[in-house]
Amino acid sequence: MLYFSNSKKIKLEIIFVGRSNVGKSTLFSRLFGKEVKKGKRPGTTIKPNTLVYKDLLVTDLPGYGYIHGVRRDFNERVKDFIVHYIESNAERIICGIHVVDGKSFLEIVERWESRGEIPIDIEMYDFLNEFDFQVFLAVNKMDKVEKKDYTLNAISEKLGMIPPWTNWKHRIFPVSAKKGEVDALGGAIRNVLVQKKRHDLLPVLKTKSTRKIKL
Repeated sequence: MLYFSNSKKIKLEIIFVGRSNVGKSTLFSRLFGKEVKKGKRPGTTIKPNTLVYKDLLVTDLPGYGYIHGVRRDFNERVKDFIVHYIESNAERIICGIHVVDGKSFLEIVERWESRGEIPIDIEMYDFLNEFDFQVFLAVNKMDKVEKKDYTLNAISEKLGMIPPWTNWKHRIFPVSAKKGEVDALGGAIRNVLVQKKRHDLLPVLKTKSTRKIKL
């Protein structure tokens, strides 16, 4: 089932994509002021969390990746659902936020690479960039990262963006959803809505930043 895919009311959509347990739902809540239901454990639900404001749908897609104790076929179904959902609704999607865990991203990616496999996080980021909508990378849990610039430079390089990461401030957003440090990302999403001439949708965002970011 593709939630809201046939709704005539929905004209625009913002999506959140990310591995299970990266704080995606918390970030969703911080940006839009809506508490979302979470599964009893990561990787156990395929149903997105959603918010509808006028003709805008904001969708927190289920977390992808492999979770210990969860059947492999379920994890594959989640990944297929995400891919199919995005392909089916790409025409109305105006922004995709790819959320990664700043503390564990490099370790996970390098583990996959050591096995000669393409890391799912990189595969998903590349997939998102195949479409015409804006893609922002939200590097979450930065409050737990000690070498911030080193980590952000390494993450940007893994994702095909030549360091330093500061050259990509229009695409890479260090955040701490748990601490509410999300204003820069909120400002970027706000700019997308303004570019679409949808100032009427700005109240959906609950962040303080109005800083203009060149997209």
